[in-house]
Amino acid sequence: MNIPRTTGLQVYRRLIGYSLTYGHYLLLAIVGLIVSAITQPLFAWILGPLLDKAILQRDQAVIAWLPLGILGIFLLRGAAMFVSGYYIGLVGRQVTKTLRDQVFAHLLRMPVRFFENTSSGKLLAYVSYYIDQVANASIRGITSLVQDSVTIIGLLALMFYQSWQLTLATLVIAPLITVVVVYATRRLRRLSHKVQDSVGQVTQIANEMIRGYKVVRIFNGEQYESQRFSAANEDNINLQMKRMVTELLSTPLVQFMVAVALAAMVYIATRQSTLETLSPGTFMSFIMSMILMLTPIRNLTQLNAQLQTAIAAGEGIFELLDSQTERDNGTQVLQQCRGEVEFRDVAFVYPETDKTVLRNINLKVKPGEKIALVGKSGSGKTTLVNLLPRFHDVQTGEIRLDGVLLQDIRLRDLRSHLAYVGQDIVLFNDSVRNNIAYGDMRGMQEERIRAAAEAAHALEFIEKLPQGFDTLIGDNGVMLSGGQRQRLSIARAILSSAQILILDEATSALDTESERHIQAALDRLLENRTTFMIAHRLSTIENADRILVMQDGEIIESGKHADLLVQNGQYARLHALQFHDEAST
Repeated sequence: MNIPRTTGLQVYRRLIGYSLTYGHYLLLAIVGLIVSAITQPLFAWILGPLLDKAILQRDQAVIAWLPLGILGIFLLRGAAMFVSGYYIGLVGRQVTKTLRDQVFAHLLRMPVRFFENTSSGKLLAYVSYYIDQVANASIRGITSLVQDSVTIIGLLALMFYQSWQLTLATLVIAPLITVVVVYATRRLRRLSHKVQDSVGQVTQIANEMIRGYKVVRIFNGEQYESQRFSAANEDNINLQMKRMVTELLSTPLVQFMVAVALAAMVYIATRQSTLETLSPGTFMSFIMSMILMLTPIRNLTQLNAQLQTAIAAGEGIFELLDSQTERDNGTQVLQQCRGEVEFRDVAFVYPETDKTVLRNINLKVKPGEKIALVGKSGSGKTTLVNLLPRFHDVQTGEIRLDGVLLQDIRLRDLRSHLAYVGQDIVLFNDSVRNNIAYGDMRGMQEERIRAAAEAAHALEFIEKLPQGFDTLIGDNGVMLSGGQRQRLSIARAILSSAQILILDEATSALDTESERHIQAALDRLLENRTTFMIAHRLSTIENADRILVMQDGEIIESGKHADLLVQNGQYARLHALQFHDEAST
């Protein structure tokens, strides 16, 4: 994701843009914030007549309205704070929801290469941690920027009105405060980026442990994983502490500077020359204005730390949202598919590498033909079939489906004609029914779902589950055995009406009896489907219409099982080696 760096102001403007979508709520919130802020200088001002006229002069008119004025100020403040708090919270939650929806939708359209190069921990951090930080900016940022800024402006205006000379003397401290804030801003933003990276690392290690808990226990990896997690966690804590120290030092330093100015003002104001020009009430009101200004200044200083955290998170989110999604420039709608596939001079190199994975692939597959791919690991079998759904695009040559270039077909239409069963089974924390009738197959008739499950030799164990097809199977089917999980994924492929079927070690987790049932079901039900089968166990592909032997990214042999054995080439050697291994066991 090579997106140009943006400034913090640009990122925050973009974040505010999400809030402006809910402008009517935001306007109510801002009105409430402004009214709440104005009550601060009002309270400071009312101290003047309280001391001068009510206490010193005993003015009965002032004494009569002053208590009502104080009650009115605090009643107004309470109502304004409720209105602003409610609507600013509503806007913040809506912004969080919108961003989460956008990030998740964008991840669904990202290229396969992105997922291969990005840890799952960082991906989870995008959806959770990063967006939570951004929500902070939407809520706390707007609240403090509006309320505290208006409060400071109001108090300064009151101070200027009462004594512009003293007020100008107070503002001498402003440049020093600016220097502290600018330094803290830069350091906090840099540390926030590091904290986010460390959160992604912590999440990644925890996620790996959860997914691989069996491996961890079998190989006694508890201590290693504990040490690895502890190191990442310690790094995260250290970075958090550095950020906190910066925040904690900058806030009291700013407050101390304001206190210095306040002390200087008290000293100046108590000189005889000043006392002659200021009444006690005005002097008290001026000092109260300065005291009341400490809290909003502190809030704005602390807000800086929160904003830099949120801006750093916003940079990560917008970098993702601005990144290039899966290319889909196709315009053709392939409603009917015969299943004819042709590879013409196809070569493929993974981006950012120099290794050629596929070369000189020329292959024409007739509709309904069963093609088996065999060869050593790394020979290019899986890469070749991954080109069909355009998980990757070829750099050289072309692939055609029913005579149409894959790039000219809309991705959704292309993939609607493909079904896939991989060696890494993917199931969802949902019911058995929803895992079989997934995606476009949702709402499929019960009879067809049951027929697919029966054909996949899965009906017998499904009916024994507590709620049958309505049983929740847990995270990635944790409630099921490996063979049961694989049979569900095969049932999903059988239920699909896709004309092309890709089986990547689809029967690897099945016992011999189940595999025999599955193989018979596939032979019977997939007669009219073009099928690509990747298999290491050669016994599962002996009935294929054509077997392709791959080596170093090239097809070196092609033919039926019996013909390839007669040729006594690479396939015959693989078969003999495997037959010998099976016989010896």
